[in-house]
Amino acid sequence: MRNEMRKSPRQQRSRQTVERIVDAGRMVLAEQGYDAFSTNRVAAVAGVSPGSLYQYFPDKDAILTIVIDRYWDEVAEQVAASLNDRIGPGAIGPDVVRSIIDALFSALEGNPALLRVLTEQLPQVANRERRQALEQRIRDVLVTYLTARPESSRRPDVNLAAWVLVMAVQNVALRWSLDRPGFDRDRVLDEVVVLVGGYLLA
Repeated sequence: MRNEMRKSPRQQRSRQTVERIVDAGRMVLAEQGYDAFSTNRVAAVAGVSPGSLYQYFPDKDAILTIVIDRYWDEVAEQVAASLNDRIGPGAIGPDVVRSIIDALFSALEGNPALLRVLTEQLPQVANRERRQALEQRIRDVLVTYLTARPESSRRPDVNLAAWVLVMAVQNVALRWSLDRPGFDRDRVLDEVVVLVGGYLLA
């Protein structure tokens, strides 16, 4: 799946064409699903000829790779920014935990149609690497803060604790974004805060 672009755009017009193609790829994937994803559909939505598309992308997998990479990068940036901006000196309190969890929920629920395709329709090998990179990035930040603020946790292994937290919270956020189970969002956030706090201080 990890296909490279055929050539890198150097001129402004070429860069704009590539961006239109990638945006169109994202739109086709979200609206029509993985099975309908093709270079011809992407070219049509982008308003370019298939020949113009093939100047930059050798096949649909090359477009798909960039769409996947960008999506998970956006999610990672949003959550990492929340971690970095909202955790200050001292123990990590419930308000900070809630803010971070809220950032993850917001990042995942921003484009539920695309999220559903990425998590439920794509071959797992196509998506696993980027999802794991997101998980690792969040875990690394959590390990840094839990190590620097031992009063925030009683868990004996901060690496294991960070992994458990990321797996648990990410799964709840993912299922909330995709399933919309009927529970009030704020109540769900409150319950996850209790879950995190209880685990760290148990």
